[in-house]
Amino acid sequence: MTDISYRPQNVRETLVELKNTSELAVDLAYAAALYDYPGLAEEVLELEARAESLQYPAKIALMLAAKRSTDAERLVGIVQIVEAAVAITNAAADVAAILVDDIGVPDEVLRALPEADEVVVRAVVSEGSDAVGRSMGELAFDTDAGVDVTAIRRGREWDIDPDERATIDAGDVVIGHGPETGAAEVHELLTGDARAIGAGVDAEVAELDRAAALVVELKDLSELSVGLGYAAVLFDDADLAAEVAEIEHRSDSVKNDVETLVIEAGDQVAEPSRLRGLLHLATASEAICDAAARIADIVLRDGGVHPVFGQAIGESDELITTTTIEPGSELAERSLDELELEERTGMTIMAIHRETDWILAPPIDTRLLPADVLIARGPEQGATDLQAWAKSD
Repeated sequence: MTDISYRPQNVRETLVELKNTSELAVDLAYAAALYDYPGLAEEVLELEARAESLQYPAKIALMLAAKRSTDAERLVGIVQIVEAAVAITNAAADVAAILVDDIGVPDEVLRALPEADEVVVRAVVSEGSDAVGRSMGELAFDTDAGVDVTAIRRGREWDIDPDERATIDAGDVVIGHGPETGAAEVHELLTGDARAIGAGVDAEVAELDRAAALVVELKDLSELSVGLGYAAVLFDDADLAAEVAEIEHRSDSVKNDVETLVIEAGDQVAEPSRLRGLLHLATASEAICDAAARIADIVLRDGGVHPVFGQAIGESDELITTTTIEPGSELAERSLDELELEERTGMTIMAIHRETDWILAPPIDTRLLPADVLIARGPEQGATDLQAWAKSD
């Protein structure tokens, strides 16, 4: 049995790392499982181990911080966030296990995936790479190749969303995302090897085709629920929290439909054992939605959360912000596709609050209207730019 000793740790910094870790784990896990990328799957398992190691000292620090019953009432919500963040990372590791355990998913799932504008790249820096000893600012992957480096792992240590001062060493694991050509260039510079990207195939079984489409929906629901769950607590928004709860209910229904379709398709496919991957993916995705709903439940219970959580989100590598579109602004009466907000600012629009309605994960043809409230996630400078463009001229 391994002894676990307690070392004092800054709660705010721990919350920042847990949030970043859970979101990165979900992104990498789906990329690994659905695009057959074993290296990314191993990184998700490393993130899971990191999240588990953060949970114990964080809980002790929170217990020690509660001096009165009122403190305990507010801090218990943060304990719930810590547990949910770890649960999200655990479920992401279950998604990655599809590759690690060689379960696999049918090719029909790849066919159901929408064409991606970006790919994920993972590169182990070679001894002879020209990048060794250079900083992220010098390498300028984002401007020269359009690749955003989301994390660097050096041994067991992670630097999530490294700044321009971060340097590259031989043996570092560099993870980023960007256009296929740019990702290939970065991978070749760091490793000396070109990176090949595969393609899916056509489906032959109607039930399996439908099940694959539902699994992709579960993927989208789980990714959305994590971002909205954190946003609901940050803004103490009961309406947004209720939407997260609805997403969780939808995920239950979709998972049940996937199970039914897989049973129906079982005797029609050449390798029924590969259907386990569909069930595994559906179960893990639904577990991510469950954990995100537990985060949002803090708002619905009206328990309140200690201000340290807001401070932690503010120090996160990606900010979650609300932006109201003013009449006459650059954003009003234009579609997301026309504006190219993500390309211009790095901000992802997670939801739009329009009067009494919510538009979750708005499609690119969504037209923005005056008084729309955008819930967006992205870098600090991108948030500043987005808010400036939302103001009237």
